[in-house]
Amino acid sequence: MIADSHPKQAERLVALRSYGILDTPREADFDDIVELASTVCETAISVVNLIDADRQWFKAEVGLGVRETPLETSICSHIILEDDFVEIPDTLKDNRTGDNPLCLSDQGLRFYAGALLKTSEGLPIGTLCVLDHEPRRLNDFQKKTLNTLAKQVMRELELRMALEEQEVLRREMDHRVKNSLQTVASLVRLYKSKGHPESAEAFDAVARKVEAISLLHEELHQTTSNEMVPMKRFIQKVVDLLQKSAPANVTVEFAGDALEMKSEDASGIAMIVSEFVANSIKHAFPDDREGVIKITLHIDGVAGWRLACHDDGVGSAHENTSTSKVEGLGLKLINAVVSKMHAQTTRGADADGYHMTIVSNPIIES
Repeated sequence: MIADSHPKQAERLVALRSYGILDTPREADFDDIVELASTVCETAISVVNLIDADRQWFKAEVGLGVRETPLETSICSHIILEDDFVEIPDTLKDNRTGDNPLCLSDQGLRFYAGALLKTSEGLPIGTLCVLDHEPRRLNDFQKKTLNTLAKQVMRELELRMALEEQEVLRREMDHRVKNSLQTVASLVRLYKSKGHPESAEAFDAVARKVEAISLLHEELHQTTSNEMVPMKRFIQKVVDLLQKSAPANVTVEFAGDALEMKSEDASGIAMIVSEFVANSIKHAFPDDREGVIKITLHIDGVAGWRLACHDDGVGSAHENTSTSKVEGLGLKLINAVVSKMHAQTTRGADADGYHMTIVSNPIIES
């Protein structure tokens, strides 16, 4: 006997597909549930069964060895039309299953018990069921366990849906933040083009900070850890951006270890690197002198790090050049960031160029 379609078939199928679970690989979370159901109910077969439009598909199964079967031979397609829990002690004596080919063979399915998998709106999307090759009945404990495990399956599906919705929202927020930052950067460039020459440096400083924030936001969006930024990739992106704005005679290089930092510290490191590179580009390579700015970020001690910035420019002459108000503010910001991170700074110039090294206070293991 083939089951009728559910009275709310269209709504039911929309609900089923909204979970994004159909045709996904096997997973331990669901495999463990059918293993437990089979063990507690002492049955050869246990299945997390989802009823699609023309098939029943198994997210997890014990004792079947297949992932789907046609709807025409589905026992569960009858069950989703009925109560939350259905037991068929002998399938050959039940009108719903007495002519089912899966029940008529020598090793046919002679016993069935299933607990509905229902959405919060009450729409059935499948069952957690157990089956056996001999007629029998479940005791009260086994029935209660099967019902409880069915609710656990739905909790797992609902949690996954909530996480996916959260990810969609996060992607939308990411898109909007990126657009906002791009708008700010465009306005900065517009005002720079219309402003006085002496204001161009200030606008450049603002643009660098906006671009660094945009890159930081991108890294936070990509990472799965809680506000921890993979610094090697992040600072490489910052350096690549700075290289695009550098004159043809200056090369900016970066090398670093695979370490992570909190977003606040990552932002500070990006600001320090940006200010150092901008300052070197302005002062270290006069008269189109070719040169290299090297940035390194390495692990130093236990949970510590060392940021080294060096240019091979005019060195001591660079140190003696006058400092603009914008550069003075940049230096103050660097000092403030270093202080907040409880790090130490050394800087200076010699015949080989200008350098700055910042070392964090590592955690000393006792």
